[in-house]
Amino acid sequence: MRVTLAKSAGFCFGVNRAINIALKTASSGVKVFMFGDIVHNEEVVRQIQKAGIKKITRLSNGRNKILLIRAHGASTLFLKKIKKRGYRIIDATCPMVKEIHKIVQEMEGTGYKIIVIGDKHHDEVHGIIGQLKTKAIVIDGINNIPVKTISKVKKACIVVQSTQDLDKVIKIVEVLKTYIPKIEFFNTICKPTRQKQEEIKIMPLNNDVMVIIGSKNSANTKRLYEISKSLNKKTHWVNSKREIRPEWFINTNRVGITAGASTPQSTIEDINNYISSLTKT
Repeated sequence: MRVTLAKSAGFCFGVNRAINIALKTASSGVKVFMFGDIVHNEEVVRQIQKAGIKKITRLSNGRNKILLIRAHGASTLFLKKIKKRGYRIIDATCPMVKEIHKIVQEMEGTGYKIIVIGDKHHDEVHGIIGQLKTKAIVIDGINNIPVKTISKVKKACIVVQSTQDLDKVIKIVEVLKTYIPKIEFFNTICKPTRQKQEEIKIMPLNNDVMVIIGSKNSANTKRLYEISKSLNKKTHWVNSKREIRPEWFINTNRVGITAGASTPQSTIEDINNYISSLTKT
């Protein structure tokens, strides 16, 4: 049995950068806090907590405290609240997400209605729409397009949550073009996501079994799983070696492995080594 690991598997630039910023900040000796999880991965969250960064659910007196902004970014209103409470801000927002913030602010300033294609409840989307003075339209699927609302829009700027599936996005944009006279579309899906999706559209066809590694609350991992599953029914989504079943690989010649953007290298290596060991039994 041959085991192939995707070249793009694991941390993207933005996640790696955010974790490094968090660990460096934690080593400074100042009290460091974070509103929510830095990325959507349980192992990374444990690593951050072990380093001494405390996760909070509400803001208190921020004097002599640092509040770390996560890779997904934050709204301008939230940033104002943090400063008002006296926290010092360390911003670990992914630069690619920051670029989306810049686009929507500039386009709103020139009179465009902002449309975000992404998951309505995702932290990154909340951060994007939180840059605006007016209410954005968020579309999470081609079957959930608010036709009555978009029919009233004369000109729109469309941006995309950085980890969305490009094929689905293009279909949504084509529908929007039939209702909105003037559209400026910015494909803000980040390069690491595009690389992962390019591989995941080929690997399931070249392997008997696919294993997707990542947390169940990771949006980008979920998309990798969905794409792979649509191409290869023998696709399995796991977060650790304990979830793997040896019977998945009976009468299997080729196995493909990939991992979401917030999956640590140690987890990938652990699972890769375990599956490889099954081939020798």
